[in-house]
Amino acid sequence: MLMGIDSGLSALMAIQTRVQSTANNTANVNTEGFKKTRVTFSEGAGQTVSANVQTVNTPGPLAYEPTQNGEALVEQSNVDLAEELPTMMIDRRAFEANIKMVQSQDEMLGSLLDIKG
Repeated sequence: MLMGIDSGLSALMAIQTRVQSTANNTANVNTEGFKKTRVTFSEGAGQTVSANVQTVNTPGPLAYEPTQNGEALVEQSNVDLAEELPTMMIDRRAFEANIKMVQSQDEMLGSLLDIKG
């Protein structure tokens, strides 16, 4: 029964990692040359979830920017807000679902202890 709580807590921590990555990407959307990160989930030992963070090295768009030597092409961030915002909404729902699962496991464990006690 504690395996369900461990599974839910590991999923919550993995989702938190992805939310932090999305927040960092969103905060750096206008930073020249910034490379976004992506988080993928994988199954760990004992039905747990682990988060894998990877940097996406695709080039960002080029834009003319004023420099000390006149205008020059400068690589912009490769972050796309059209990807980041839906990811944040999905993470919100996943977080809510996993919290509900941990609460259900806690209630079942409490009921079992009441019956045994």
